[in-house]
Amino acid sequence: MSSTTQVVSVEHSLPSERLDVWLRTQLPSLSRGAIQRLIEDGHIRVNGKTVKPTHTPRAGDRVEVEVPEPIPSQAQPEAIPLDILHEDEVLLVLNKPPGLVVHPAAGHESRTLVNALLHHCHGQLSGIGGVARPGIVHRLDKDTSGCLVVAKTDEAHVALSAQFASRKVEKIYHAIVCGEIAREQGEIRAAIGRHPSHRKCMAVDEEFGREAHTSYSVLERLRGATLAQALIHTGRTHQIRVHFKFLGYPVVGDATYGHRPNQLLEELTGYAAPRQMLHAYRLAFIHPRTGHRMHFDAPRPDDFKDALAALKLEAADPR
Repeated sequence: MSSTTQVVSVEHSLPSERLDVWLRTQLPSLSRGAIQRLIEDGHIRVNGKTVKPTHTPRAGDRVEVEVPEPIPSQAQPEAIPLDILHEDEVLLVLNKPPGLVVHPAAGHESRTLVNALLHHCHGQLSGIGGVARPGIVHRLDKDTSGCLVVAKTDEAHVALSAQFASRKVEKIYHAIVCGEIAREQGEIRAAIGRHPSHRKCMAVDEEFGREAHTSYSVLERLRGATLAQALIHTGRTHQIRVHFKFLGYPVVGDATYGHRPNQLLEELTGYAAPRQMLHAYRLAFIHPRTGHRMHFDAPRPDDFKDALAALKLEAADPR
């Protein structure tokens, strides 16, 4: 199997930063998980020696990064309908439905977006980093709907990943949250890291977390809830869900970050959300081939519209 190798030099010592974190800034086309796998498999060496992801880079270090050719995906093409907002020779933009997992994983080996893309694109998708997640530049949670861009070529993948890493991609979400947000608009600046005891969850962690910044505005006031628009300036895992919980207004239907507030909302209104009411409404980026800035809006799915109708201020009280 062929591979490509590049060398990155460390210009300044970084006493508090891990190698995998530092390389994420140097190699925006690779996710931190992909970098960690490359380090653990011996494809990334410092001064000719294998190291651990926790290695601390020092000034003068020579970091060799060998990126193997993509391993053929074991995922099988499946004829799953796609709501395509835009498609050309190098990328496509989708309106992902709620409930669709983005890529295969334990417990979700089939019926994923990757399976659908392999069928739709006849296997013509990017495969950056030797990781079998063809075309996937960024992700949305299973129960989050809305705009998602997919790369068909490695060149498009690298260019789009660099835009995400440098925060040039505009990402606007619509969220229905529990409670009545007091301010019409605001900023949330609170670092996010792994939850100390629930490793599949994230939490605000100002000591060890990574910078996270969300702007929000109120779109509509509802019965016991609020429809908010959120612009994320950073791309942390579960960022909007964690930030709105931190603010005291967890997303409606989010059992992970807002179980009790959702119970109270159901007691007040009689409405129980089938999933977290979070929708990636708008995505804007520079097209990697034409250089033109493009933006796409994804229509809200039916269950999101149903939630708004059920929580309207003028809706009849079921009690």
